[in-house]
This record gives sequence, C-alpha cells and structure tokens, in this order.
Amino acid sequence: MAVFVYGFIALNFQTSFTDNHTAQQAAGRAPVALVGLENYLALLGSEAFQHSLKNLLLYTAVFLVGTMVIGFLWAWVLERPAKGEGFFRSVFLFPMAVSFIASGVVWRWLLNSNEGESALGLNRLFQIVGLDFLQNPWWNNVSWGIAAIAIPAIWQLSGYVMALFLAGFRGIPDELREAGRIDGASEWQLYRHVIFPQLSPVALSALIIIGHMSLKAFDLIMSISKPANYQTKVPAVDMFVFKSSYDYANAAAVGSILLLIVAVLIIPYLVHTTRKEGGR
Repeated sequence: MAVFVYGFIALNFQTSFTDNHTAQQAAGRAPVALVGLENYLALLGSEAFQHSLKNLLLYTAVFLVGTMVIGFLWAWVLERPAKGEGFFRSVFLFPMAVSFIASGVVWRWLLNSNEGESALGLNRLFQIVGLDFLQNPWWNNVSWGIAAIAIPAIWQLSGYVMALFLAGFRGIPDELREAGRIDGASEWQLYRHVIFPQLSPVALSALIIIGHMSLKAFDLIMSISKPANYQTKVPAVDMFVFKSSYDYANAAAVGSILLLIVAVLIIPYLVHTTRKEGGR
C-alpha cells in the first residue's frame, strides 16, 4: 500500500508540479523543472477543461439520479416476495456481468445520431413506432451529449443499486413492521416512517459508491465516443489524451484534480462511518 498506492500518488503530485510536457522530457533527454501550481492554474483557466468538468458534473448528476431511482424502485417491487423473484433479480443484475467496453459497443449503435431515412438504433425504433419527435443526436449533442452516455451506465448499474436496497429491505426486522401495523399505520405510513428511514445508511453507501464510480468514468465513454470528441470529453479522457501525447505534467495534474474531487466525497463518508462505529 505504501509503495503502490500512496507512493505513486505522491509521485503523481510531484510530476504535476513540473514542466514535463514533451516526449524528450518524458524520456529523460531534456531537463525537467518545478513550476509549482502553474499546470493547475492553466487547466482550471482553460475553457476546454472547464467544459470537461461541466460534462463530468452533468454525467454524474444523470447517472446518480437514474441509478438511485430505478434501483430503488426495482428493490421496492421485489421486496415483497413474489413468484419469479429470483428470475427478475437475475435479469436486473445481469448487466453488471458485462464489461463497460462490451456494452459500450452495443450502445454506440443504439445511440446512433442518424435521423430520418438513415436512422439507426433507438432513433429507428422511435421512427417505427411513430415517435419521430423523440429522435435526437444523442451523444453528438454538444451541450447534452454526455447525458446520453449516462443511459447505458444507468442500465448497467441500476441492478447493483437494487441489490443494495433489497438487502436493506430484507435486513429490517419483521417486528418493526408488525409494531407499526399494530399501532394503526397504513402501508404508506409504514414505509414512510418505519422502513424508509431504516434504509438511509444503504442509500448513503449507494450514493457514495455510484458517485465515485461516475467521477472516474472512462471506458464506457471511450467505447461509445472518441477522445477527440469535444461533446463527450471528461477529465479522465483529458488525462488519457495528455498521457498519449507525452504531456505527463498535465496528465498528472488532471489525475490529481480527480483524486481531490473523489476525496471530497469519500473522506466525509469515512469519517462519518468511523465515528458511528466508534460510538458503538
């Protein structure tokens, strides 16, 4: 851990404070000097990187809302024992077994931007069922394209959130439900005042897990779009582009910014969990 995690994090920060922007410097054939926060200031002041951050925020928002809502609703439906529950649970969880690259190849076709006579994928489906007004350029839209890529991510991870919530539902003692019914609570009141509050730790865990996964989105975006596509680029894609062009300093700076963003989400959760366990 000291070497391969924290050691490399320290090395990454060190690289981000240098002017290591060329292949010659990366190969050690040219000198590298420290420049402090210059790379960070240049990135944060760049319109292109600001666009990447906005894309990341939009992607995260759509991804979080979609997976949390759909996953919770599936768990709510399956929470009541029903015939075929095991089958539907397997169906909802199956997309998790598919890699983001494999699903991205399929969704690249489904989210094809062609409309009208040359429509394919979902646009063709809308055309067949008479919903032509729903046709759109999907991920090729400059302002909202990244939100379209969140759709396959939601499809793939809603089952995971469902499993978390379903475990939370099943972990609530039957005695609490019976006590609520004895006190005259309706089914809605039972869920609102007894069951849903018990699920708040599960919801927080799901939010943190899905949130940090969305911030590191890379493979799904790369398999649907391309690194050169302005409309779908996020910081992780920028890091790949910088690294591919031997601009190690800016690549390291982007990685450090992503690490700090994830830390803002994860550290408060870890502190909260530690205090809660310590209180016990």
